[in-house]
Amino acid sequence: MRSRDDRLKAIKRIIKQQRVESQEILLNELQKQGFNVTQATLSRDLKLLKVGKISDGWHGYYYTVQGDEGNIDSDKAYIQDLQRGFLSVEFSGSLGVIKTLQGHANSVALSIDRFDFPEILGTVAGDDTIIIVLREGHGPSELVANLRAFIPDIEL
Repeated sequence: MRSRDDRLKAIKRIIKQQRVESQEILLNELQKQGFNVTQATLSRDLKLLKVGKISDGWHGYYYTVQGDEGNIDSDKAYIQDLQRGFLSVEFSGSLGVIKTLQGHANSVALSIDRFDFPEILGTVAGDDTIIIVLREGHGPSELVANLRAFIPDIEL
């Protein structure tokens, strides 16, 4: 029989690695990994781990694990923020201007900062526009390639 600590680690790992929309999905994943757990026990585990649900902005809600600093920290959420708000990008030399939906510039800039692209020196966000400053020796094509590596279906 596997320990409670192993089960808690497995729950966190599953939630971080895939989109989990319900306890039923999570129970099935745990069973695949050899954990025999009831729905009641899983509910207590989720409460103990401070697991919550967040909206994806389109199709519903999914589980996320609260980060160590108290922030919800999920690469999936950052990718979704970028996809949801991003409209276009244009460059002039080492400066880029990203256009976003109104009110989305902060979340898109935060997502870009979170990815820590080596080409980007920094971002400045307004309401619907972000200025990107590229590092010396890096060009727009490198950043576009990296954005596509993270988000293959993004339109640039």
